[in-house]
Amino acid sequence: MKYNILSKGDSKSNALMYKMKNHMNDFNMIEDKESPDIVISVGGDGTLLQAFHQYSHMLGDVSFVGVHTGHLGFYADWLPHEVEKLIIEINNSTYQVIEYPLLEVIIRYKKGGYETRYLALNEATIKTDNGATLVVDLVLRGEQFERFRGDGLCVSTPSGSTAYNKALGGALIHPSLEAMQIAEIASINNRVFRTVGSPLVLPKHHVCHIHPVNHDTLQVTIDHVNVKHKNIESIQYRVANEKVRFARFRPFPFWKRVHDSFISNEE
Repeated sequence: MKYNILSKGDSKSNALMYKMKNHMNDFNMIEDKESPDIVISVGGDGTLLQAFHQYSHMLGDVSFVGVHTGHLGFYADWLPHEVEKLIIEINNSTYQVIEYPLLEVIIRYKKGGYETRYLALNEATIKTDNGATLVVDLVLRGEQFERFRGDGLCVSTPSGSTAYNKALGGALIHPSLEAMQIAEIASINNRVFRTVGSPLVLPKHHVCHIHPVNHDTLQVTIDHVNVKHKNIESIQYRVANEKVRFARFRPFPFWKRVHDSFISNEE
């Protein structure tokens, strides 16, 4: 079994990472940063997002596991005192692989010739680069749907529906559904300007295009990555063909995670 461990970088996470490496060496497991079979993030959901983007070029070959050193996360579900049990499970068990949908984002530029492609595990957002009102045309399946005016738009995956999307009033979607969700960020609605005003949940075979109207330079986020893009002609969103793979050694139901994160009073 080839593995790699990525740490959040704080003292607690680093100490746990070195402890895990020592245990893995006792099992003759091989540390391989280039082509691991399993990637373990130690920290929180943000650390696992970083691990995902580091290995997004080999999603079909790698599975992810999260150990959290802070609060319980949606992706990081193992506790520090459980790492010895986790290592034994990794070494001895045939683990179950759970696949979650991803979001594909393709940015196309004016004058053509090239494009930029991203994969998002949680969500992608667009805003203007200077804080001005964003004005874009929203096109669904090749048909003009609306002209949006507001602070921005957030397009999320089902697993990412519990993150920024939830804060925007979006629905929580089970990751077994191959879908994406578009949520408005402070839209302008009055007698003159209109948007649908509700999140849109689109199935896998639907494609969304965003065409800038007043700005061709936009601030684009892909999960934790924040990049300014200039001369944008359009941005395409759809459910990606690729999926992220999580190694599961015990049940960790999605709705229990929702309950434990947002409802439960237990520490």
